Amino acid sequence: MYRFISICSLISLIAPLLSHAKDNRPNIVFIIADDLAWDDLGCTGNPKVRTPNLDRLAKGGMSFTNAFLTISSCSPSRASIITSTYPHQTDAEQLHWPLPPDRLTFVELLKASGYWTVAAGKWHLGNFVKDRFNEVREADVSGFQLPTGQAAKEGKITQKVIGDARSGCDQWVPILKARPKNKPLFAWLAALDPHRDYDEGILDKPHKPENVRLPPYVADTLKSRKDYALYYDEITRLDRFVGNVIEELHEQNIFENTFILFISDNGRPFPRDKTTLYDSGIKTPFIIHWPKHVKPNSKSDSLVSSIDIAPAFLELAGLSTPTIFEGQSFLPILQSPKLMINKFIFAERNWHDYEDRVRAVRNKNFKYIRNFYNDLPNTPPADVVRSISYREMILLRKEGKLTNAQKNTFVKPREIEELYNIKKDPFELDNLASSSKHQKQLKKLRLTLSRWQADTNDKPPPFRTLDEFGRKDGQALPVRERPRPDKAEMTKRLRAYYENKTKTP
Repeated sequence: MYRFISICSLISLIAPLLSHAKDNRPNIVFIIADDLAWDDLGCTGNPKVRTPNLDRLAKGGMSFTNAFLTISSCSPSRASIITSTYPHQTDAEQLHWPLPPDRLTFVELLKASGYWTVAAGKWHLGNFVKDRFNEVREADVSGFQLPTGQAAKEGKITQKVIGDARSGCDQWVPILKARPKNKPLFAWLAALDPHRDYDEGILDKPHKPENVRLPPYVADTLKSRKDYALYYDEITRLDRFVGNVIEELHEQNIFENTFILFISDNGRPFPRDKTTLYDSGIKTPFIIHWPKHVKPNSKSDSLVSSIDIAPAFLELAGLSTPTIFEGQSFLPILQSPKLMINKFIFAERNWHDYEDRVRAVRNKNFKYIRNFYNDLPNTPPADVVRSISYREMILLRKEGKLTNAQKNTFVKPREIEELYNIKKDPFELDNLASSSKHQKQLKKLRLTLSRWQADTNDKPPPFRTLDEFGRKDGQALPVRERPRPDKAEMTKRLRAYYENKTKTP
């Protein structure tokens, strides 16, 4: 996937647009939550979470109920979205790997065609592609990364900023105010909310632990409920900033000509959610608002993938989709909600604090998961391992009080294959891979996944990447380094590590 586009091709794309004195193409505002589950908004099925602004946005537009990410990991998910390719095709498939400079992004195409392109909030894509935007206002990385050195031994994310800056959203409205008024706008607005760690007292009326809704695979204790309540609080804070953006668009009299898309980068930061390929990890809220173009309070259950976002944005701008992009525009679904553009969606899991390699394929009814490193447990991210909720589960496990569903993250070895009937088993607790009644479905999805891997050149890495945190306590190990080396450098170091290991008696 390389960034090579001829000058002639680019001119052919934008020439028709440059002939008009006034550019009336729609503004595009893309809002990305950080670690938000698809069903933890009022409008997506959880009335216990207060999200009035997002609820109004959904009521005025369309919600997709089968929207999925290509990975449940922060930076690889963003790299996949901005390039419309799968994580393993980006060379940024592991957490904290920067997107290489030779990758084509949809943003530079919008910029070349006349859009004013800006980003504000969490960045997490590395330094090589910042020039694709006219302006980037990056949130402080202390909001989502453990510090290095001696400070890392405390095992707690320590934010250097205060107040609204902790949300990562404080520059959203200022960057909108700074836009030139003679150009259409593309804004990539990325929150830090509701990423861990959590602060108490960020809301005047915090959510109550007794009102929290827990999935069956998380132990129901008071401490876990308090942990979830703080997560809810950050969602409500995020919702306030979404409301501020909507208000600013109205203030500038551009709301009616603005296409808004709201999603999350991956699932909630709790056990068996974030980094997994269960729906709690890869399914995302997907709310679109576009006055006069989208029927209010409408829904679509068509399968869409996050790689379909870039082609849709390019179509909004009157641009064609590059052939190297894997996705396709979902815009036709806005007029025909039952239209099917994807028979399957695909997702992957790679290194994220801990080593792993998992692939999945899903249609509307079934999901097939292949655990390539099944000798490893399904350990959640390090910040989740350090969380109150997970510490509670570790204690209950020692006491023999966990249910089978709650033991998922501790099981070793895992099943090599998993198959779930999503319609009947939405929490994906009943593995049907060994069921004689489901062998036909298993073989079909196994073959579909294998073909996708071949088509997208998804090959096993030459080396396993080392864990950078303890799987039992989530504390940083000596091997951890920030900024993290990129893929080329990491591969070089791993080769030397394993060669030296084989020589050592």
